[in-house]
Amino acid sequence: MGGGGGGVAWRTLGKKWLHSTRALSHTRIPPNSLLSLDLPDVWIPNTNYTSTANTNCRFIPSSRIPNEHMATVIDGKSIADDLKSGIAGEICRMKNAVGKLPGLAVLLVGKRRDSRTFIRIKIKACNEVGISSFIAELPEDCTEDEIINVISSYNENPSVHGIIVQLPLPQHLDQEKIVNAVSLEKDVDGLHPTNIGNLAMRGREPLFIPCAPMVCIELLLRSGVEIIGKKAVVIGRSRIAGLPTSLLLQRRNATVSTVHAFTKKPEQITSQADIVVTDVGVPNMVRGHWLKQGAVVVDMGTNLVKDPSCRQGYSVTGDVCFEEAIGVVSAITPVPGGVGPVTISMLLSNTLDSAKRAYGFT
Repeated sequence: MGGGGGGVAWRTLGKKWLHSTRALSHTRIPPNSLLSLDLPDVWIPNTNYTSTANTNCRFIPSSRIPNEHMATVIDGKSIADDLKSGIAGEICRMKNAVGKLPGLAVLLVGKRRDSRTFIRIKIKACNEVGISSFIAELPEDCTEDEIINVISSYNENPSVHGIIVQLPLPQHLDQEKIVNAVSLEKDVDGLHPTNIGNLAMRGREPLFIPCAPMVCIELLLRSGVEIIGKKAVVIGRSRIAGLPTSLLLQRRNATVSTVHAFTKKPEQITSQADIVVTDVGVPNMVRGHWLKQGAVVVDMGTNLVKDPSCRQGYSVTGDVCFEEAIGVVSAITPVPGGVGPVTISMLLSNTLDSAKRAYGFT
């Protein structure tokens, strides 16, 4: 009886659906209109769910948090040192075998203090493991053609195996066009559309994977965190970190949700997750009550916050309120000292892999 009634209902709905599709079949929907509006993820503090930009983050006692509970702090620096040691050994072995060293070229546009700091750290790391480094600096008001000419020269230079364009670029420049000018074979940042596309498609392998997402998986695996079948939430969907991290977690068979700037009540989604990864650039946005007891947190955020008590006038903090989270989660990466150091090591690893491929060295 129930089956028959269901069948009648289904047939009725089926007729309505067929009628509506026939009506629509006369009007072709342009493919571009099937894509959503390409709105930027601008994270605006929303007092409806939390004081997002509240940098006065402190531990808040809660009856659901045992007093003796303390999370494992994942030491990114020691992991980075371990990775660099292995990379240096491989570079030494390659030099002895083929007489060649990997080369990394860095392009800086303008004089942003943070960009200069990041480049200085990368060059220092190259020197530590034996990678040759090349630096090109262009003025803030340079043209796209000038930048692309520099990239083209590095593309053709056989001593250069990796090219990175330090982001962000000045607003008058087309970042997409410039990043895409980097040769696929030297895209050690993993940002070329072909690399991202292959990462998204099962059965295909990108030449390079973006460094920060690789770090996320590396830290989880080294910490003994089970990924298969777990609920993972990635906060943020940037091309550099959030999006490829979601794709990598899916490849590891996690059930992945994405929280972005238009997500309603994000704390209700994150509080159900076994693994939370953040990539938003909002200091202390993720508070203790956003997190599930025993979850694992990978904080990719690096935010400069004014701090008169610090000599330089600012301190570095992540997207997660560390003081609150540490009383809830089972493991967490600190900022600084978590994802950052390992990201540099992954960049060195990608550059080494590119050189090996170029020289046919295994």
